[in-house]
Amino acid sequence: MNRTLAEFRAPWSRALRVTTIVSAGVLLGAVLVGSLTGPRHLLVWWLVMVGIPLIVFTASLPFMVRGYGLTEQSIEVRRLGWTTTLPLLGLVSVTGDSEALRSAWRLNGGLFGITGWFWNRRLGRFRAFATDPSRGVLLRYSNRKVVVTPHDTQHFIVRVRTLAGLRNSGIWF
Repeated sequence: MNRTLAEFRAPWSRALRVTTIVSAGVLLGAVLVGSLTGPRHLLVWWLVMVGIPLIVFTASLPFMVRGYGLTEQSIEVRRLGWTTTLPLLGLVSVTGDSEALRSAWRLNGGLFGITGWFWNRRLGRFRAFATDPSRGVLLRYSNRKVVVTPHDTQHFIVRVRTLAGLRNSGIWF
């Protein structure tokens, strides 16, 4: 196991907080309505109005991005249920990019974060483990792109470049 050299929080943007509250409200509201009204004797009613919303809500929780850790060999995306590891080996560049998620189409993903696969004209297809688009950091590998959103983007970029042995290009866009 690698020792953690630095930790970064993943603060939620206002839009993510509002979206999460509304989505959770709709899902939990459906559970409440489903359990208190309608033809409660029908199994289909219970599945659609109670079971599915509960499954969606609880299945989404483990994918929440809680923060990021840096080790000598990787960037760890800390989730509620586990850690996703992004290796430093193969990293080509690390740049600040607060526009990375702008006009991006979500190809998949869940609640409680801006996570999953995305596509936009500028970057093409990329993966995101984000909570606040204004704090975007673009990690470019030779065969993929990943967006993360640590609380201190400049410190994160400097530390990752140093650990990955990348030249400090000074690029910030």
